Amino acid sequence: MNNSSLLYSYWEQLYPDVSTVKLDDFIASLKQTEVEVHESDWYKDAIVYALYVDLYNEDFNGLTEKLDYIQKLGINCLWLLPILKSPMRDAGFDISKYDRIRPDLLGLTDDCTKEEQEIVFGSFLKEAHQRGIRVIFDVAINHSSDQHPWFLDSQKTEETEFSNFYIWRDKPDEYLDARLLFKGIEDSNWEKLGDRYYFHRFFSFQPDLNYRNPDVLLAMSHNLLYWQSVGVDGFRADAIPYLWKEDGTSCENLDLTHVIVKFFRAILDYVNPGSLLLAEACQKPYEVVKYLGNNDECHAAYHFPLMPMMFKAIAQGNSQPIKHTLSRSVTPAIGNKNQWFTFLRVHDELSLELVYVSEEDRAFIHGSYCHKPEWDFRVGEGISARLSELMEKDVNKIALSYSIMLTLLGTPVVYYGDEFGKLNDSDFYKEQIQLTGKDDTRFLVRGRIDWEQLELDLQQPDNFHTEVFNTISGLLNTRKEHKVFGRGALDFVDVKTQSNKVPQQILAYLRTYENEKVLVINNLSSEIQIIRNPLEESNLALLTMNGFTMDNENMVLQSRGFAWFLVV
Repeated sequence: MNNSSLLYSYWEQLYPDVSTVKLDDFIASLKQTEVEVHESDWYKDAIVYALYVDLYNEDFNGLTEKLDYIQKLGINCLWLLPILKSPMRDAGFDISKYDRIRPDLLGLTDDCTKEEQEIVFGSFLKEAHQRGIRVIFDVAINHSSDQHPWFLDSQKTEETEFSNFYIWRDKPDEYLDARLLFKGIEDSNWEKLGDRYYFHRFFSFQPDLNYRNPDVLLAMSHNLLYWQSVGVDGFRADAIPYLWKEDGTSCENLDLTHVIVKFFRAILDYVNPGSLLLAEACQKPYEVVKYLGNNDECHAAYHFPLMPMMFKAIAQGNSQPIKHTLSRSVTPAIGNKNQWFTFLRVHDELSLELVYVSEEDRAFIHGSYCHKPEWDFRVGEGISARLSELMEKDVNKIALSYSIMLTLLGTPVVYYGDEFGKLNDSDFYKEQIQLTGKDDTRFLVRGRIDWEQLELDLQQPDNFHTEVFNTISGLLNTRKEHKVFGRGALDFVDVKTQSNKVPQQILAYLRTYENEKVLVINNLSSEIQIIRNPLEESNLALLTMNGFTMDNENMVLQSRGFAWFLVV
């Protein structure tokens, strides 16, 4: 079935009682690729760097100035955290216009034209692409800002074009089985405005879009296609499990939600195959893989449960949490064209939602890493702290966590500033409380980079930030040189001590792709581990290490030590 036929099929599933006239017009307006395009899986070889443009270096001109730094760091894909027009009450995830970038990020005035926008943003994209750096960005497709013209228009008492773009009710008596996502911050999924109520899953200033209205689907499709035409390499689809609502259900992961995602994928492929769709679905892996479909939904998805299990494994000094999470009983196999994205920290809290961790795990991780009460998020379901804070500024623990994340399965995501051990930013947090009126502790993990101070810090060899930077940048560049990490099979290896015991403190595995094989050994504990070479019959070429020595028989890993070997 070709993409055009797919679009009609999806439309009929979503809107069986609605004419296809609007879809006919929509497809007729598309400029389909004239030549056969072979879809690329470039994202499998990516090392992603997530940043806020303004917090990173003021605007796109400032970001362009830092592209050489980013390239030398080993990064080949930028994930731009929300850049679209927004009143910025939720760090830009509250979008007030889907086809416009915030003028301040462009260095332009509020009355700038779309053409001026395309010149500035297009220049940045050109500079990034010339350095081999792809660019993706966030699109919150489940909800908008309450300042979006669609929502402002939908509030009117008379019927308008946008009256049905959101979910309005006279009484808050529907979708009552939908869980409250922002527990401790919001007390209901319904917000009263005038004599009516509107539905929202996140902040009350982020009304959910109504995908039961086909005009919403087509409007969002136009927005995705616009940015594809400008040259963006892909999209992080924010909060996709909640798109379709049905009363009497949890309003999560419903069948027609998947049909909406398939529609978006089909229209992007119809015009220009190769634009990445990355699923942000905070769910268990068996639910997340459904958003990959049969290579007809998203290309890739975050592996959310792996992240807390890496922290648990380090806190316990035990490899089992990671091994269990990546076993087939927890993580299903995915298609050859699909990919997991992994991360240690990003712009949100260290999430401990019970949807993918047990109450026992939640309590243990929270107790192990929430070193200050003010880091607590969502009543114990998260910890708002940067990696260096979680690891108590222990360079070896930070390095170990990156050794694990960079060499396990999938595409790694680096959060801006973590490469030099950026700390929590209390001043920025307080500033944002004043701006938003919400006590959202996640603002602790954001904040601006003081480049002048950083340059001074990095000139001092014994400085904490210098030690972290030298270690992490070295690991990133080593990873970048070996496709096996992004594409290879993963097989855990049981190493043994001289007394023939298998220490659970050691996490070891082989990554294999085509003719390349890499052995990774991590010591999760604070104790020295002495083990036998698990591949005595092979020649091992050391790629990188920290706290590691080796003689003819033994491998010695210091506290939190690790080593990567090329098997030759």
